[in-house]
Amino acid sequence: MSEKRRIEPTTLVKVKSLSDLARFAASMSTLGQSVYIIHFEHREKHIYGLFAVYHDYYNMYGLPIFYYYVSEEKLNGRYLLIKTEENKEHLMVSDGSKPGWITIPIISLEEPPPFTAFAQEHR
Repeated sequence: MSEKRRIEPTTLVKVKSLSDLARFAASMSTLGQSVYIIHFEHREKHIYGLFAVYHDYYNMYGLPIFYYYVSEEKLNGRYLLIKTEENKEHLMVSDGSKPGWITIPIISLEEPPPFTAFAQEHR
């Protein structure tokens, strides 16, 4: 008899702006991690987010977190590009990359990931 394993949903953290999400993704990519933004629709809004793990959270091996941004409209492009200069930050949504910019792919999902609270509300 196999025991069904319950998967706990990730912790949700809403960021204030798309720039905040892009800046976080860019910082992760500079550490050599493979980073991508996932997109799905939820309650007629567009959710853009990324997964991260807050390591050594108390007595746990890590706390899985989904950082997300909510948009009224779908972003027009397949990549989030970010570039920082001395006192400026540039952010654009594009269908391709540009030299000198950090390029983060946007992956659209058919439905919310099953291990998020969004999926449990989606059913």
